[in-house]
Amino acid sequence: MTSGRVNPQFRLEDQGIEGLGNVHYNLMEPALIEAALKRGEGTLGNGGAFLVTTGKFTGRSPKDKHVVRTDSVIDTIWWENNAAMSPEGFDTLYADMLEHMKGREFFVQDLVGGADPAYAINVRMVTELAWHGLFIRHLLRRPERAELDSFLADFTIINCPSFKADPARHDCRSDTVIALNFDKKLILIGNTEYAGENKKSVFTLLNYLLPEKGVMPMHCSANHAVGNPVDTAIFFGLSGTGKTTLSADPARILIGDDEHGWSDRGTFNFEGGCYAKTINLSPEAEPEIYATTHKFGTVIENMVFDEETFELDFQDSSLTENMRCAYPLEYISNASENALGGHPKNIILLTCDAYGVLPPISRLTPAQAMYHFLSGFTSKTPGTERGVVEPEPTFSTCFGAPFMPRRPEAYGKLLQEKIAQHGATCWLVNTGWTGGAFGTGSRMPIRATRALLTAALEGSLNEAEFRKDENFGFEVPVAVPGVDTQLLDPRQTWADQAAYDAQAAKLVSMFAENFEQYAPYIDDDVKAVAIG
Repeated sequence: MTSGRVNPQFRLEDQGIEGLGNVHYNLMEPALIEAALKRGEGTLGNGGAFLVTTGKFTGRSPKDKHVVRTDSVIDTIWWENNAAMSPEGFDTLYADMLEHMKGREFFVQDLVGGADPAYAINVRMVTELAWHGLFIRHLLRRPERAELDSFLADFTIINCPSFKADPARHDCRSDTVIALNFDKKLILIGNTEYAGENKKSVFTLLNYLLPEKGVMPMHCSANHAVGNPVDTAIFFGLSGTGKTTLSADPARILIGDDEHGWSDRGTFNFEGGCYAKTINLSPEAEPEIYATTHKFGTVIENMVFDEETFELDFQDSSLTENMRCAYPLEYISNASENALGGHPKNIILLTCDAYGVLPPISRLTPAQAMYHFLSGFTSKTPGTERGVVEPEPTFSTCFGAPFMPRRPEAYGKLLQEKIAQHGATCWLVNTGWTGGAFGTGSRMPIRATRALLTAALEGSLNEAEFRKDENFGFEVPVAVPGVDTQLLDPRQTWADQAAYDAQAAKLVSMFAENFEQYAPYIDDDVKAVAIG
């Protein structure tokens, strides 16, 4: 039996997916919640939010992500970063998954990745869990209902958490699998209920497809000045660095919180919603995001709650540090209606420095921006990946290595060209530790970070006095109104300044060692600013 609205010429049977049980096409939020409750997938919370846990997997499984090694992509995939799967292994995986799916209930959502129709892709998401359908309706862009009657997918994603892969049969690493086949326009996900795999699969697709069209895909948030989309800012950064929090500025219009493209027409959001971390979320510090946790249809993922009152506990990380909420973009009052912006006027590179070495903000030359973009230094924060229980310093090129199918230089070159063509002021912002490393120091005060960003975006920070950082060579403001001057000089925040010097030297050497891999591929101006 089928229900819902779908192109009659593009049912699952038309794609060779046959023998399933009940199939529900493009159910809207109330129907998805009703189905999820009936199936026992979660709990209805205050305001109509939907509360779920994801079991064993509370974060992504990047080591279980594979790209099928076909002739069409063999020369363009960054194989050192993307595990290969044989075409034969994928075909067996697909056949076995379809056999497993027979007789089971599934939910189909026909959605769009990309707010700019010139570069958007149509995505069909087939999910075993009703709440995954609700999640992806928030995170991708929803066509008008009438458009569903003629919808055809460019790519199809099948997510079946009850299916376990067989490494020997399927040429994969474990019984959990995320497999991308660019030739067959298929992505298969098995044995994980973590919903973030759905959205990141689409991001990976766009990261591969768009550079050939001259579009820079970016793991970043974005906003623009009220009434002035030309004044756009983008915020690069890995999970936990503050992309969602810092771009949700009540004084600016939010374009999106995680994934964007930069084309010759400007900036555009890939998504239709936000996926925000909720650990220690407060109505005082982040009122807009906090409010979404009590709105109808918001997916509350892996949060502890009172079983009598259903009040959420924003401090209890016993399930995971990576507790999150997923909601449509319109739940943020100052969200852009069309999710489009101009060419970035300011480019912010966010990092979470667990060493406590980097200043809260630094101004970068274009060459330095390219160096730090390719370096992608941050600290993995607890819960964003399996096994991360305390911050781990890491280098994730382009601030998103797990989602980059192509070599880093392909993205770096695109960014470099666009900065040169359109002009942008580049900043490195540390939201990590100050006054010492993790375990000794404390997290950078968010009020200070916001004050510095406001000054940067308004242009007043460019008028400040700057000093040259002796370790990294970038420029650091000496004084900024409303910000503790000592905070701007990390060395002064350490009780033991000799210990700071040793820590800084250690970090510089890590940067230098990591960057050696890019030296053969980059221009001389970037080589000239390499540190160490």
